[in-house]
Amino acid sequence: MSMRATMQERMPLGEATAWKARALRELEAGRARLQAMLAPVPEVELMRQHSPLMSPLVWDVAHVANYEEQWLLRALGAPAFTDPAFDAIYDAFRHPRSTRSTLPLLEPEAAWAYATRVREAVRAHLEALPEEGADPLLAGGYVFGMVAQHEQQHAETLAATLQLMTHGEYNPVEPPRHQPGAVPQHEVLIPGGPVHLGGTEAWAYDNERPRHVVDVAPFLLDAHPVTTGDYLVFVESGGYEDPRWWDPRGFAWLQAEGIRHPLFWMPQGQHVWLRRRFSTVEPLPKDEPVQHVSWYEADAYARWAGKRLPTESEWEKAAQGSDGVARGHPWGNDAPTDAHANLGGTRWGPSPVGSHPLGRSADGVFGLVGDVWEWTSSDFQPYAGFRAFPYREYSEVFFGTESKVLRGGAWASAPVAVRNSFRNWDFPIRRQIFAGFRCARDVR
Repeated sequence: MSMRATMQERMPLGEATAWKARALRELEAGRARLQAMLAPVPEVELMRQHSPLMSPLVWDVAHVANYEEQWLLRALGAPAFTDPAFDAIYDAFRHPRSTRSTLPLLEPEAAWAYATRVREAVRAHLEALPEEGADPLLAGGYVFGMVAQHEQQHAETLAATLQLMTHGEYNPVEPPRHQPGAVPQHEVLIPGGPVHLGGTEAWAYDNERPRHVVDVAPFLLDAHPVTTGDYLVFVESGGYEDPRWWDPRGFAWLQAEGIRHPLFWMPQGQHVWLRRRFSTVEPLPKDEPVQHVSWYEADAYARWAGKRLPTESEWEKAAQGSDGVARGHPWGNDAPTDAHANLGGTRWGPSPVGSHPLGRSADGVFGLVGDVWEWTSSDFQPYAGFRAFPYREYSEVFFGTESKVLRGGAWASAPVAVRNSFRNWDFPIRRQIFAGFRCARDVR
């Protein structure tokens, strides 16, 4: 099969043309978000390594610009701005995050200037490109979608870095907190049957392909993610001290690191808890989905509750609905709004469960998209027939049993990078990411 034929299968009829306006809109949205996020941060904090888990903030600025230069200019026939040796400094695979502060990084003013020059050249080059042609990178504007999503994914990474920042202050402005009525947790029966896994949208990544059918047995799924209040019961009942609930590797990690509660929680005495959210210390909000929990913590809670984590096939089955209708999001194919999901980084944290009623799935499951990434029980593995495109390092090098799949996106995820088929992944010890979970249970 030719690469062109493969790319034609990547999109529904009609998406092969008229993609330029979308590409420019999403590129500009990502850049505006990045600039707004970092504008309040002093230069010294932009250059500082705030955690060995994360890059200096300024590294991400130049990295997204360099990635854009490589894929939207050089790969599409435009001249280079920089010596290719410059690429090595901002190569995410060559330098671990913990060492990037030792590199000769561009200072903030120069990094933003570089990003601006690249973007100006991309705008001009975009106008000259054909809407369709033989280049698989341009089919449906794929490479532009890849770069737009990449910049928004780094905006989410920057939000995680800002949460870890302990030098200086970061107090983002956000809209008023949702005040939904009480929404009790309950289980939803997801009927068994076939589910089409994977994406056909033009900008879907290689790890979402090929679209294929699997059978899923009936199961019960929590209607909402596990809340902070739910998880607090596990913590206060001694869940972190009881090895019965833990994967042995997780319990060993717990003991070695001295972990007794989710990241950023602050015990203040008997039954009194605070949390740090960016530079604000506030009471633990019991009605929000719990976040900053690792896969091991999520798995332990599920065992303690007499349940389990859903597989990623089950998660996608629940997101698509059991009625056989093709949906890009749990509610349908409409673009997300605030009534559907908490996305885009405008709220700077999860909303109380039940805040987005229009986001309910066809089977009655709430909050599958937005608020927190949801850990699944599945290892990050390729689908049968997977083909790396356009480079191995996006997905293929990470396949295996070391990482677990997360689904659904978080409050810091951009709508352009969230869909039913989107697959995220990370190590089971990761806690700085905006991850939570919901539980599932077999039908008996």
